[in-house]
Amino acid sequence: MVLANKKILVGITGGIAAYKTCELIRMLVKSGAEVKAVITPAAREFVTETTLRTLTKNQVYCEQFQVENWQPEHISLADSSDLFIIAPASANTIGKIANGICDNLLTSLIVAFRKPVILAPAMNCNMWENQFLQKNVVALESAGFYIVPPEKGDLACGYQGIGRMADIQQIFSKAVEVLEQGEFLAGKKIVVTAGGTKENIDPVRYVGNYSSGKMGIAIADAAHQFGAEVRLVSTIKVEKPYKVVLVKSALDMLEAVKQEFWDSYALVMVAAVADYRPETTAEQKIKKNNSETLTINLVKNPDILKEISTIKKSGQLVVGFCAESENLLSSAQKKMQEKNLDFIVANDISNPEIGFESNYNAVTLIDKSGNQQEIAKTAKKDLAKILLNKIFKS
Repeated sequence: MVLANKKILVGITGGIAAYKTCELIRMLVKSGAEVKAVITPAAREFVTETTLRTLTKNQVYCEQFQVENWQPEHISLADSSDLFIIAPASANTIGKIANGICDNLLTSLIVAFRKPVILAPAMNCNMWENQFLQKNVVALESAGFYIVPPEKGDLACGYQGIGRMADIQQIFSKAVEVLEQGEFLAGKKIVVTAGGTKENIDPVRYVGNYSSGKMGIAIADAAHQFGAEVRLVSTIKVEKPYKVVLVKSALDMLEAVKQEFWDSYALVMVAAVADYRPETTAEQKIKKNNSETLTINLVKNPDILKEISTIKKSGQLVVGFCAESENLLSSAQKKMQEKNLDFIVANDISNPEIGFESNYNAVTLIDKSGNQQEIAKTAKKDLAKILLNKIFKS
């Protein structure tokens, strides 16, 4: 059975979609999983504990302080489970989780839980579209939660729109997908770089590029979901459940990468590093004068990947990225050879629908033997998972 010996917590919050979760539990149990249900007090208004106990063949958990032994339930349940599915996830519970509020057993469990979490939101369409709700959803997704978004249709409140809980089969399939991919990077330290470096001209101006950092951050997020000990060296300030080292210039990034790489399993160098920097940085803002031109002397920055290749030890992997507007594959292969890379990811920046600042990308993955795998236009968060699977499971 596909979920044999897997231990799954199913959280149910207050919402009419709670009755559908009974079918999800039935499917999980039928597939071999041991399921335990955790419900909020509001969920009791929509589904009974007797029903859930019958379906799971296990105790149903609701009250935070109803402890029958010395082990606090929010810790023991969290430690003993492989996956936590919350379906339906109400706007209220999503807000609490996103802000670390622990006022019932379910929300306390989430804070203590260290394995994958799937949220299946369900609510009125206006609530789903609310800017604060969306901000919470984005924050949770950024922190590594899996979101199965609601569908469009007739809602219990009489409205029509997006808010109906996703189809049970879709939630079940996501659970299988998450558990099958597992934590294959567990115990491995992965260093990821993200963003574009900034090389100061004066206190208010810099030489930079259009990199948004989205691809690098997506790879760091995916590596974290796959169990890696992640170090994100980034020019973009982000709050993550893993260590983020904030840098600005190419020299800053070089030092940070060197410091983190020596005991790591792999480096995934996604950042767009400036090839050149101003020879000198003005201490004061450069004032406009009568001259029609301004001359700034640029000097070459160190090549981070070349520097890393000189200290790379046996067993360490280095993955580079190559962003080009022409001669993409030949440039990528040349870069791979010159910098002693194990893999290189080539992407064409001439297409405005992908690459810099876009949420999508299309790439070609090339290994040391010259084998090429094309990956069509895909959301960067999904592409990150595809790349890590292909690179680290090869």
